[in-house]
Amino acid sequence: METKTLDQIKDKYYGTVGTPKRDKLESEMAALRIGVKLRAARENLKMTQLELATKIDKKRSFISKVENDSENITLKTLFDIVERGLGGKLRIDVQF
Repeated sequence: METKTLDQIKDKYYGTVGTPKRDKLESEMAALRIGVKLRAARENLKMTQLELATKIDKKRSFISKVENDSENITLKTLFDIVERGLGGKLRIDVQF
C-alpha cells in the first residue's frame, strides 16, 4: 500500500491548486479553521456561546454558526468576536 500526502489526495479528487474546485475547497477549509480556533479560544476562557454573543450584541445562534460552519462574516465582526468578545488580538497574515 502506497502512502499519500494530503496534498496528493486533494490533487487527485479536487484538482491542483489554482483550479476552481480546489480553490473552493481550500477556502472552505480556511473558514472552518477560523471557526474551530474561535471555539477553542471561547472554551479556554470558560465562556458560553451566549456570554460571547451578549458581549458583541449578537445572538447565540450566530456564534454557533460561526463556530460550526464558519458562516460568512465580515472582518469587523471577526474583530468584534476576537477583541471585544474574547479579549484577544486579531492578526491577519496575507501570503502570496
